[in-house]
Amino acid sequence: MSQNDLPLSFGNALTKNENAKKQFEMLSDHQKQAVINKTRKINSSYEMDCFIDYFSNGSLNI
Repeated sequence: MSQNDLPLSFGNALTKNENAKKQFEMLSDHQKQAVINKTRKINSSYEMDCFIDYFSNGSLNI
């Protein structure tokens, strides 16, 4: 899975949060796709920030 496969807002958010980026890189391809599918439903930068915060702390249980 390449960086080009990520929704732009999610890719940008990952570049701003090193913990989230590391969490994402450790996921299997199936888990990464589940995360990407969740991010496609996010409609605002605030929602994305909240998602990234939970994700970076391992709170999403993906």
